[in-house]
Amino acid sequence: MTPSQQRLAYIDWMRGLACILMFQTHCYDSWLSPEARQSPVLIWSQLGGTFPAPLFIFLAGVSFALVTDRLREKGIGRATIAKQTIWRGAEVLGLGLLFRLQEYALAAGYAPWTDLFRVDVLNILGLSMMLMGALCFFTGGSSLAAARARAIFTGLALAATVSLVTPPLWTTFRPKFLPWPLESYISGVHIFGTPQPWLFPLFPWAAFAFAGLAIGFLLRTDFAKRREILAFTLLGILGVAAGALSRLFDNSPIHLYAVYDYWHSSPNFFLMRCGLLLGILFLSFVWCRWGLAQIGFSPLIQLGKTSLLVYWVHIQFVYGGLSILPRRQCSVTKASIGLAIIFFAMLALSLLRTNWKGWRFTRKAARG
Repeated sequence: MTPSQQRLAYIDWMRGLACILMFQTHCYDSWLSPEARQSPVLIWSQLGGTFPAPLFIFLAGVSFALVTDRLREKGIGRATIAKQTIWRGAEVLGLGLLFRLQEYALAAGYAPWTDLFRVDVLNILGLSMMLMGALCFFTGGSSLAAARARAIFTGLALAATVSLVTPPLWTTFRPKFLPWPLESYISGVHIFGTPQPWLFPLFPWAAFAFAGLAIGFLLRTDFAKRREILAFTLLGILGVAAGALSRLFDNSPIHLYAVYDYWHSSPNFFLMRCGLLLGILFLSFVWCRWGLAQIGFSPLIQLGKTSLLVYWVHIQFVYGGLSILPRRQCSVTKASIGLAIIFFAMLALSLLRTNWKGWRFTRKAARG
């Protein structure tokens, strides 16, 4: 197996892991009754639910860097690359807006019109991709090595900047002069008057994309290509160090912000999550290189190949009007059975999506 195939495998495996964690979070949150919500199952489910969004956005940055660097190696100009990547980001943003419209329509009048302007993960993913396209344009030019180095430095600098300015943008320096649909893209305020941690504004979520972009370009450096195992090992060690620094800074007597919220807007929490993402990246690489991830069929890799599709569809059967179980009325056992159904249904949908053309070709060949 070539390094590029390994790279796609571990990225797809991580996306598949994010899908699994997303399924269980949404299913238990949607279906558990008030009594069942007192179970430790929900607590652990919500803990696992803190990973999917950072994973998806971080991996978007990693993939963005890998694709951009390969295009540069083919001699494609930075203006052409920027046009392609920014346009792709605009498409994802458009899909996010279309998703909200679909959700509103399927709710059959029960959802408030304000839901049309809710900032979800697809919206911020699309905007982040557009910003990364601009970053790669301005850091491109000259030699490939120099362009990578500039992109790595700029990506890390922007990730740090976004995380550092998030607390005041959520509290003391909120852009209240903006209409709430626009302010929601900055602080996630929506219609509630204060930022909501369950929404996905640019601050801090775009920071994960910039961090992923820097890591992606780092993996394309000559050093990482020659010493791939060492490069991933160093990233894993860096992840442990980032987690330790997060706790050290959190316990520091020095306070930079008038309002400090470690678990939602703090740059220290962002640092912790980046450390966890790097740890998962290292373990995914190890699992896909020496583990059982690619012996036979890997459901996680398969789901990772169609993560956008299964995200889009499963929401309708968990939260939407097509929910397969009654919302907020189920026991843990019943919700778990529903989760299993969702998993196998989305896996089947994923297989259908990736094999449809091959199956059609086989059928035509058989008829011919």
